[in-house]
Amino acid sequence: MAAPRASRLNIHLQGWLLVLPAVVLLATFTHVPAVETVIDSFFSTPHGKRPAVYIGFDQYRTMLADPVFWLAFRNNLLYALITVPLAIALALLMALWVNGRIKGRAALRLAFFTPTILPMVAAANIWLFFYTPDYGLLNQIIRLFGFESVNWLGSPATALPALMAVTVWKEAGFFMIFFLAALQQVPPVLYEAARMENASSWLVFRRITWPLLMPTTLFVAVNALINAFRVVDQVIAMTGGGPNNATALLLFYIFQVAFSFWDSGYAAALSVVLLSTLAIIAFLQFFLLDRKIHYR
Repeated sequence: MAAPRASRLNIHLQGWLLVLPAVVLLATFTHVPAVETVIDSFFSTPHGKRPAVYIGFDQYRTMLADPVFWLAFRNNLLYALITVPLAIALALLMALWVNGRIKGRAALRLAFFTPTILPMVAAANIWLFFYTPDYGLLNQIIRLFGFESVNWLGSPATALPALMAVTVWKEAGFFMIFFLAALQQVPPVLYEAARMENASSWLVFRRITWPLLMPTTLFVAVNALINAFRVVDQVIAMTGGGPNNATALLLFYIFQVAFSFWDSGYAAALSVVLLSTLAIIAFLQFFLLDRKIHYR
């Protein structure tokens, strides 16, 4: 009796020792900073020799009356609602295309994946050339059809959609890799059985391919959502939050409050709201999609 119990204890100990480095890293750079951020949101910002003092929910009351926060929050929700479905849909279409037997399939896969390996600042500078007023590539194209030039990043109506296009272009190739890997794991016998029944391509996709891709879709959706709420570098490189805060997103506003206004207490409160929003939306994604996921 003692020997099997000691053996089981040894196995559990070995398991914990194996995961210990990952647990330490995760706690050090994720959980501990998150807890400290929540605590800091209840304190004022220290200035010089004046230490931080407990102020309760004053930072959150300030946030409720802050119009820039509500604008950034609305912009970010709109940003996520548009970029996440578009990036997933485009990634799935590209994966279905390059998964077939077509000529130049390897080159096409590389072309789709290339935007992913570019640094965001480099990608932003490429798209700045596209969006440049008067002589930018997009304006040259629309002038061929008789339209006037558009200041894509200088107009509040087009600045945020212009940033969305950059995000979809850059992330779709990355998500395509996951869908492509999932497509290659679908048993070929299922497609053979569907062909024997003369099922249409749409019916095969709806009844076979899509259900088997749901676990991957959930994974991609959660990652796309997180990416949509942590956009900051392309905003800094392309618009600086303008014009008139039309492209101010939540993480950019946190960065601005913390490092431009030097208000760490208010930035901590904004970070708590961002983390809470991500947690709620991710939980809803798992709750709503879990019942529709097909597990093998």
